[in-house]
Amino acid sequence: MIESTKAVVLSALKFKDTSLIVKCYTEKGLKSYLVKGVLSKNTKNKKFKAAYFQPFTLLNIVANHNNKGQLNYINDIQIEHPIHNIYADIYKNTIALFLAEILLNVLKEEIENKVLFEFIAHAIIWLDTEDNTSSFHIVFLIKLTKYLGFYPNLPKETDSFFNLQEGKFTFHKPINYFIANEEFNIFKTLIGTNFDGISKVKMNAKSRQVIINILIQYFTLHLPEFRKPKSLDVLQAIFR
Repeated sequence: MIESTKAVVLSALKFKDTSLIVKCYTEKGLKSYLVKGVLSKNTKNKKFKAAYFQPFTLLNIVANHNNKGQLNYINDIQIEHPIHNIYADIYKNTIALFLAEILLNVLKEEIENKVLFEFIAHAIIWLDTEDNTSSFHIVFLIKLTKYLGFYPNLPKETDSFFNLQEGKFTFHKPINYFIANEEFNIFKTLIGTNFDGISKVKMNAKSRQVIINILIQYFTLHLPEFRKPKSLDVLQAIFR
C-alpha cells in the first residue's frame, strides 16, 4: 500500500555496501525501510541523501507499506522540518542518540499513535531550537510514560516517597524500589514540568545522573522487555 506519512528517523544500519536499513517512527507506527544505493559514490543514480537518515531527522515520506512486519520501501522523501543545531552540538546530539535508542526499545511495530508521534516531533523541534537543554532528556522520559501507560500519579503535600513499582507517590515508605529525600523533591518538581520550564528545575550533574538512573529502573520495572540503553554511559560521560 502506498502511503504518505510524517516520520522521525530513529536509526540507520548499513546494509551491504551502499544501502541502509532505516527505522522510523511514523504516523502509522514504527516502520523499517530498505533504502537502496543511498551510500553509493555514484551520485547520478542516488535518489536520496544519506544525511536524511540521521537520528531525529523529521521527514515527510511516501512509502510502500506492506504491513506484514517486512522491510518497506521509500518512494519519495522531503524534509518535514529542518534540523539545525542537534547535529552540530555534542550535548544535543548525545541526547538525541540516547532518546532514539530508548524509543526503539519501547515502541512497537505497526501500532499507530498520532498523538505520540506529534509529542516526539514537537520535542525534537524544541531540543533543536532551545539553549537550556541539559535536563531535556529527563523531562522527555517522564512525559513519554504518559503514552506508555505508567505516568506517575500527582503528588500530595503529605507524600514523602515515590513507589517505582506502583508508579505512585505515597506517604508510606515502600519496601523496595522507591525515591526519597533530595531525589524525591527533584522528581516531584519534574512531574508536570513542560519543556519550557526545564530551566526552573535546579539540578547539578550528580543529581541529573541519579534521576536518569532512577528513570531507567522505572522503565525496567514497567516494561518487561526494556533493556538498559548502551548509550547511557556516553550520555553520563558527556554531562559529567
